[in-house]
Amino acid sequence: MANNAMVTIQSQQITLQEFLILPETKPASEFIDGKIIQKPMPKGKHSIIQAELIIAFNSILKPTKIARAFPELRCTFGDCSTVPNVSVFTWERIPHDSNGEIADSFKASPDWTIEILSPNQSQTKVTKNILHCLDNGTKLGWLIDPSEKSVLVYFPQQQPKFFEVATDVLPTPNFAQAFELTLGELFGWLSK
Repeated sequence: MANNAMVTIQSQQITLQEFLILPETKPASEFIDGKIIQKPMPKGKHSIIQAELIIAFNSILKPTKIARAFPELRCTFGDCSTVPNVSVFTWERIPHDSNGEIADSFKASPDWTIEILSPNQSQTKVTKNILHCLDNGTKLGWLIDPSEKSVLVYFPQQQPKFFEVATDVLPTPNFAQAFELTLGELFGWLSK
């Protein structure tokens, strides 16, 4: 995969059902607008931010059964199958199988979707995924850009907001009011 950009790996149109029976790829492939698009391989900054976010979210939201954060979770809804870098589902929306365990298939949009740009990754394609989530019930989307040390926050039916000052407190969905993170704390993880 040259220069780490998202790559369309299939040229003929297939259905979502046909896509879902294909073997998983590494890095993950997504199904968007009838096309299979492989995500770029995460690099160091991306991986650190993703890991630390999941630990931070789950340390606050999981013990009280408010929500749970998942890394690279396939979410299939609205004729697409995407794999956000971090998906947060409220506790009551986490699907379970017949054994009472967390299901393998999530057929719903996350309540909060977070994407972390990798070098040379198309911001337009990532933004399109966030907007697709918002159009299908997601409460909030973050687009984190490690190279710019900024976060673009997407709200349903509102103009996005840009955050670039270290003391800025990043907005969270209503269900996650107990979670607070400044831009400086977020990007501070890169120095630790």
